[in-house]
This record gives sequence, C-alpha cells and structure tokens, in this order.
Amino acid sequence: MPKMKNVGVREFRDRATKYLAGPEIVAVNRHGRVIGFYVPLKRDEDEVRRAVARLGQAVEQVLDETGMSEEELAGIFDMRRPLPG
Repeated sequence: MPKMKNVGVREFRDRATKYLAGPEIVAVNRHGRVIGFYVPLKRDEDEVRRAVARLGQAVEQVLDETGMSEEELAGIFDMRRPLPG
C-alpha cells in the first residue's frame, strides 16, 4: 500500500504537479483539519466508474438503513473526533 503524506493547502497548491504525479496518498489539511484526500489511481476508467458507483450505492444504503444525514455520516470520518460507541 502506498505511503500517506500530510500537507497543508498551500503546500499542496504550490507542489500540486509533484503530488499529482507521485505514488503517495496525500491528506490535505487546512488549519490542522483534513479537508480532503488525493488518492492516485492507475487509470482503468471503467474500474474507476464502477468503484465510484459502488461507493455511492454503499453510502445510500447506509443513509437509508440508519436514517443518518450526509453530514452525520461525514462526521464519523472526522479524524479529530472519537468514533461513536
């Protein structure tokens, strides 16, 4: 599995070409909070579309089965907060 690098928004912007061409997953931070990830992919466009569709279906299923809002679901992935018990 590729290594993950944490960078600030400005560093990501200033060195985007380097990060976009590299093999590392990049967590982009603003004021110490992760605001997004860049995950490099080997470009099999059909596989990418299938993976995104599966992810969308999984999210919809979780929202339907739990009654959570998208914001509540996203909150679970807030790395600054403990997981719900």
